[in-house]
Amino acid sequence: MNEVMKDALVCMQDCMMNNNVHGNFTKEENLHLTLAFIGDYPDPDTILEVMDASDYRPVKLSLDGIGHYNEVWYAGLADNKGLQAYVKRLRHCLADAGIPFDRKKFSPHITLIRKPQYHELSDMTDIVIPKISMIADHVSLMCSDRGKNGMIYTEIR
Repeated sequence: MNEVMKDALVCMQDCMMNNNVHGNFTKEENLHLTLAFIGDYPDPDTILEVMDASDYRPVKLSLDGIGHYNEVWYAGLADNKGLQAYVKRLRHCLADAGIPFDRKKFSPHITLIRKPQYHELSDMTDIVIPKISMIADHVSLMCSDRGKNGMIYTEIR
């Protein structure tokens, strides 16, 4: 994710904080878009091979609103047929390789905060959703580890 997009997302988080929202805000370095959640898998090289075989093509990602589900508030991304097609190819390749992944419907979003302590997202009418876009020119395999101060994400490639 480029710095302009990260800055826009952090600005949205700052607005929440200015509205006295408390919770587990995603650290700037951890802001990301998950295409397929794999979880624990012992062979990252096989995953990388699958990613290489899934024919990624750069896509434009544009912020488009803010939403929530359960105890997660997120920045939404505009509908993108190229991204949807890639995720479908990637997940098909993962399944063919026998790599288990979370099969929930793909809904492109970037988590801003978990377990917010505030009454209603809709009450925060002053959250500005920047008209920001970026070209995602590659995908990465990330490793997530739980640290004592939250999740730590490390790019494998």
